[in-house]
Amino acid sequence: MRRAYFGLPAAGLLLAVVFAGPALADPPAPPPVSTARSELAALTVATPHSMNGYARDKFGIWASQPDGCTTRQEVLARDGKNVQDKPGSCQPASGSWYSVYDNTTVTDVTKATIDHMVPLAMAWISGADTWTADQRKAFGNDLKDPQLLIASESSNSSKGDSGPDGWKPANHGFWCTYAEDYTHVKSVWKLTTTAAEKSALSSMLDTCTN
Repeated sequence: MRRAYFGLPAAGLLLAVVFAGPALADPPAPPPVSTARSELAALTVATPHSMNGYARDKFGIWASQPDGCTTRQEVLARDGKNVQDKPGSCQPASGSWYSVYDNTTVTDVTKATIDHMVPLAMAWISGADTWTADQRKAFGNDLKDPQLLIASESSNSSKGDSGPDGWKPANHGFWCTYAEDYTHVKSVWKLTTTAAEKSALSSMLDTCTN
């Protein structure tokens, strides 16, 4: 089993996972709610850009990391429980993965999808269409910020390319962290927002107790 080395445990998310499901996730920590509110207030409200030219492969997923494993394999190792790789490979052969979006645990690695907190299409219309190829690749494989997380196939499919004004996790206990993470990613990457998205994020931050 490889040891994860990206980021530190998110205190709020860690508690949510421990109480809500049997698996233990360890993604980068979200900011405190006070920071998230400041970041949200600072986001630029703008008309979404056109989808013209958009393609997922323009974000270079899933790129190789310094240890030779792909970004997807790194997230599976980082956020899984009892993960065992295939001999001589980065690819997990077994383990379990907790999908915090819908409070379910996946034990078939082929059904443990990796979701982009801010969808790639959403990033595109929020400013990523003007980025360089290297910037888009960095965003699509961002292990430093809370951008990549495990999601069940059904929750990933239901979310699709939607932002928080069009989709929210079925697990209401994750709404606070979801809003903190989503806002932080948009802030770090200097992506724009819309009035509807900003309102939805603000309402979800109201569910925070920290």
